[in-house]
Amino acid sequence: MSELVNVAEIFGKNVFNETVMRERLPKSVFKKLKKTIEDGTELDPSIADVVAHAMKDWAIERGATHYTHWFQPLTGVTAEKHDSFISAPDSEGKVIMEFSGKELVKGEPDASSFPSGGLRATFEARGYTAWDCTSPAFIREDALGVTLCIPTAFCSYTGEALDQKTPLLRSMQAIDEQALRILRLFGNTTAKRVVPSVGPEQEYFLVDRAKYLQRKDLIYTGRTLFGAMPPKGQEMDDHYFGAIPERIGSFMKELNEELWKLGVTAKTQHNEVAPAQHELAPIYDQANLAVDNNQIVMETMKKVAERHHMTCLLHEKPFAGVNGSGKHNNWSLTSDDGINLLNPGDTPHENIQFLLVLACIMKAVDIHADLLREAASDVGNDHRLGANEAPPAIISIFVGDQLEDVIDQLCNTGEATHSKKGGKLMTGVATLPDLDKDATDRNRTSPFAFTGNKFEFRMVGSSDSVAPANVVLNTIVAESFKEAADELEKADDFDMAVHDMIKKLLADHRRIIFNGNGYSDAWVEEAVRRGLPNITSMVDAIPALTTAKAVKLYEEFGVFTKAELESRAEVEYEAYAKAINIEAKTMIDMAGKQIIPAVIKYTTGLADSLGKVKAACPEADTSVQSELLIETSALLSDMKVALAALEDITEESLAIPDACLCAHAYHEKVVPAMAALRKPADELEMLVDKELWPFPSYGDLIFEV
Repeated sequence: MSELVNVAEIFGKNVFNETVMRERLPKSVFKKLKKTIEDGTELDPSIADVVAHAMKDWAIERGATHYTHWFQPLTGVTAEKHDSFISAPDSEGKVIMEFSGKELVKGEPDASSFPSGGLRATFEARGYTAWDCTSPAFIREDALGVTLCIPTAFCSYTGEALDQKTPLLRSMQAIDEQALRILRLFGNTTAKRVVPSVGPEQEYFLVDRAKYLQRKDLIYTGRTLFGAMPPKGQEMDDHYFGAIPERIGSFMKELNEELWKLGVTAKTQHNEVAPAQHELAPIYDQANLAVDNNQIVMETMKKVAERHHMTCLLHEKPFAGVNGSGKHNNWSLTSDDGINLLNPGDTPHENIQFLLVLACIMKAVDIHADLLREAASDVGNDHRLGANEAPPAIISIFVGDQLEDVIDQLCNTGEATHSKKGGKLMTGVATLPDLDKDATDRNRTSPFAFTGNKFEFRMVGSSDSVAPANVVLNTIVAESFKEAADELEKADDFDMAVHDMIKKLLADHRRIIFNGNGYSDAWVEEAVRRGLPNITSMVDAIPALTTAKAVKLYEEFGVFTKAELESRAEVEYEAYAKAINIEAKTMIDMAGKQIIPAVIKYTTGLADSLGKVKAACPEADTSVQSELLIETSALLSDMKVALAALEDITEESLAIPDACLCAHAYHEKVVPAMAALRKPADELEMLVDKELWPFPSYGDLIFEV
């Protein structure tokens, strides 16, 4: 029996949260800091030393020896530089533990060593990390000891954002200001802030670490570049929500405990669709905290998995032939006086504020579908989107039967007189209760689905930060709110003006609503008819960042400058090319040094055996052995030709100096060449003796965890 855990006792114990601050800070300092956190006011620099001293004492009491500014550069992972609390020894040779307000508020990492898309040259190294007091500091306990982690933004010496946090905070300011204008139009004078709330669901795979270490592709790229499907995959649907195996359960238990200590509200855990795939979902939090916490979740998953002799795979498609992993981004808007702007109520046709918010979101998503698609783009996600396991690459909105009916009423007649009700679900069993049905079903094929009081953006990749998706959502909706408020604030008859605006917005952007099967070919054809973009790859999505429309949007709300957008496009092109280059080189290495030698050994043994049989018994029927030798040798020849082609194409693509052209070359030439090499290799895996195959198979990896 495992040790019992009192969640209430351990939750947040490693977080410098409001309770700790209230206990350790002078009242005046606590009030000023709380005002900054809750009202978004500028941090009073006079309190920094006091907060730093209290934070240091708290951390040292918990065993901390070092602190770090924990930030999120454009690498896809977090970054940190550790400094100890010790200062120069005193006259008696004793060290003093110090941590100043300046050290809390500002750090100076090397900005030229992180992706910047040309914003920072090698000789222009200075960059700054700036304390984000809206995200609490925490202590991390691991093999390094105990470290105080301070969430920070990261910018260049000249002020450009070089991270995920800075634009997210800017976008939160933008939507706060514009959403408050909408609330004021409807008479709300009590709300002071509107905050986007986010709940990112995290999917992941777990594999045995010893087997993982035998596969260069998993080590270098996070996914299998070769691999034939085993006799069973996910066809039986028996893994999804199935009983959690003991080994996985032990991992999940420790993961939960580690996350709870760090204040992460890990709520739901279950087996996902594919074998060896699982999911963790937290309770919603404000966007900034949700993004930080999701990074903590991914880092903690990897560390805890190793302790259990497993490896956590966060890649979007670690295994071909079974479902990949995503990260559903549940997004809503909530005011500090408790109003959820996306709550339709029991009679949505009468909820004018909700209908205006809905219409504005429809407009935002329709106009900026390309930006939303780009926000979900990463190399691994190209293997998922549109592949009947994740939303299609076409952006559309699912609103359900109830809201679609209200929209149709307004578009067709100008008035909405009723809302569909859910009714009762009759189970037909006397001992079971009759259930209240929701007014609408769910649609797992929609990329942007309304699910009762929030929108679920289902396209984000499992390894990716959810920050870019929320930056886009916050900013495009802020623009839509602003344009609505600009017009309605001038109206002589508000009721008539808002009614006409809702009707017009719904009619103008009705094309973005689709409640049907997003996986069907018919929807692809219908989307073309509606004029909706179908952007199928990351490299084709990146140009959305630098259109005149995008530059105008982001500069208007101070989220990105044109230079920052251009730099991010450059970073993404480079990231794509580098990732595919690593995959190609890994395939070349595995094919040349592992697979081909193994097949040669197998065919040599087969030929020797065939020769011995013929020598011993000339009349024996050796047609099966001969056919197998011919088939294997032919595939080996195909593989050698494909290997040479991949080597040549990879070398040619790598030599292209322009980042955009280089990325396109990798996408259009190298990726198909990789597929051409994989095909004969996977066929050979089904022929060659398992004892000779040089690395664990899919069956070994996903069914023997």
